Amino acid sequence: MNWYLKRLLFLFLPIFLLSCEAEVDTGILEAYLGPVSEATDIDLYHSDSAIVRTHLKAKRQVEYETGDLEFPEGIDITFYDESGKVTTTMRADQGFYIKKDNLYRGEGDVQVDNLEKNQKLSSEELFWDPNAKKIYTEKFVTIQDKETVINGTGMEADEGFNEYKIFKPFNSRMLIPGEGN
Repeated sequence: MNWYLKRLLFLFLPIFLLSCEAEVDTGILEAYLGPVSEATDIDLYHSDSAIVRTHLKAKRQVEYETGDLEFPEGIDITFYDESGKVTTTMRADQGFYIKKDNLYRGEGDVQVDNLEKNQKLSSEELFWDPNAKKIYTEKFVTIQDKETVINGTGMEADEGFNEYKIFKPFNSRMLIPGEGN
């Protein structure tokens, strides 16, 4: 190869190689927001001072990078008193845990049963705040005990569903013994 051709090749080869560099459009790359782990047959106990306070069960749990959890096949939470006796149960068709707020949310057919008072609550959405030890909703609720049925919108109660307040009550009625509740 002659000297002139070598010199041209030496000058234009770097330019040619730089012009062939592929450009990556980082705008089309998106962060993965899906689950980072999944677990089945969840059976979680929470205790305080060596006393079991709650028991959470779920068929399936999905965890996200944020620490948030989803229970797509339902969630059951059982509450215990200091002696270990079951006082209240809560279940929902689907459950969520929002880690940054330490807050659980149940959706679908949500049921709370206070076994000591024979009192039931039903709603389509319910929140449980373990820090404040409260359950609440802004949705429609029905509360039934041995003698009455109360309907309303918005409710707040202690986590054991012993005392509650309905924000907009309506349509309460007394139950008649033997009535098909």
